[in-house]
Amino acid sequence: MSSVNKGVEKVEVTLKWDPSPAGAPDHDLDIIAAVYREDDPYGEPAYLVHFGSRSPDGTITLNRDSRTGQGFGADELMTLELFRLAPVYTRVVVGVAIQQGDGRVAFADVSGAHVLVRQGYRDLEGHDFHDVQEATAATVVEFVRDGAGGWEYRRTVRGFDADPQAFTRLMGARQD
Repeated sequence: MSSVNKGVEKVEVTLKWDPSPAGAPDHDLDIIAAVYREDDPYGEPAYLVHFGSRSPDGTITLNRDSRTGQGFGADELMTLELFRLAPVYTRVVVGVAIQQGDGRVAFADVSGAHVLVRQGYRDLEGHDFHDVQEATAATVVEFVRDGAGGWEYRRTVRGFDADPQAFTRLMGARQD
């Protein structure tokens, strides 16, 4: 029997932060999405979407990328069209990583950082990174296919002390 519950179909993840003080190095935060296959939902991602990489099927796009936190509204914006993902993909983890070019920068060092996950006009999750302030990267939310083929979301705020490259290998690991 099929379900009439559509679940989560299309979401936007927005990220914003305040620019660094005058004379200080810029803070560069990035939204990253990792897509996992049904046969390895906690292993290596099938693919990653971030500032330098797109999804092969166009279902996940980074629409806005900032390197400084300057601008109006969201500094970064990612759209996830989960309803269009092929059935072989059953898990998507979304996180935020801080570029570490000018020494170690943690969320505590970045003023006004906030991520928001919304579907249409409804906010699903929002987070200010206070719980992971000493981390340099954090997962925010994961989307998992339910038994009927729809998608549900789960808040998964978990901090990591890792550069962006290492974070992409750790972000989807099973939580104990």
